[in-house]
Amino acid sequence: MFGNYLIGLREGLEASLVVCILIAYLVKTGRRDALKPIWIGIGVAVGVALAFGAGLEFGSQELTFEAQELLGGSLSIVAVVLVTWMVFWMRRTARHLKAELHGKLDAALQMGTGALVATAFLAVGREGLETALFVWASVRASSDGTYAPLVGVLLGLLTAVFLGWLFYRGALKINLAKFFTWTGGMLVVVAAGVLAYGVHDLQEARFLGGLADKAFDISATIPPDSWYGTLLKGVFNFQPDPTVLQVTVWALYLVPTLALFLAPIGSGPSVRVKEQKATDEKAEAEASAETTA
Repeated sequence: MFGNYLIGLREGLEASLVVCILIAYLVKTGRRDALKPIWIGIGVAVGVALAFGAGLEFGSQELTFEAQELLGGSLSIVAVVLVTWMVFWMRRTARHLKAELHGKLDAALQMGTGALVATAFLAVGREGLETALFVWASVRASSDGTYAPLVGVLLGLLTAVFLGWLFYRGALKINLAKFFTWTGGMLVVVAAGVLAYGVHDLQEARFLGGLADKAFDISATIPPDSWYGTLLKGVFNFQPDPTVLQVTVWALYLVPTLALFLAPIGSGPSVRVKEQKATDEKAEAEASAETTA
């Protein structure tokens, strides 16, 4: 449940911050007339994300077992690819996300209502679709026959909305770069479990071989139906009897991805790194000036 809560919190907070930045900028610049198109775009984006998630859940139920496993495994891998790209992108972009969104919003204001709706839809829609896909894959991977995984996701999303509201009201000030680094690192661990589960689905669909080749089996030591077995499955998508291919894919993804993600952004001399550092420092200075004003 904790792993699903983390997904809901991490993904939901990104969308909440985007909404807060867009709304706060319009209010601060006296363009309250543009709030309605923004909320329309946000509403459409949320609706599309919910429809996408419902389509994944109910559409897959009409398929045969092998087709369900093939679809689930394939989408799990796609979800891991998307969330991996997202955590790396957000870690590098978090510091100047505000300036980037302000620039897009200024351009949309000059183009009219349709551009405002599209800007809000695209800004929130991407987050919504990624969230729907990864949540579906993660809940499916950690499902234990109860509603606990889904409850974890919903609690995470509610927490994200509340934190976003506090952020908008100015009651909460956090270091976004550090926050997304820590939560992103934990999300990489969760994604590794989802990837391993996706590989298992593909093996059950007979798309990949090696289903009978177990790397180890500690079901007697950590029973899947025990409280600690359920906890490990909910947090890390742990499986007590994985196949050799699952363990191999899990390690090949987790070790290098986590090492690259936790490595300092500015490690190693290069012109690009220096330019990035200068951009970050400029964005921080502008944010400090706005706060002071």
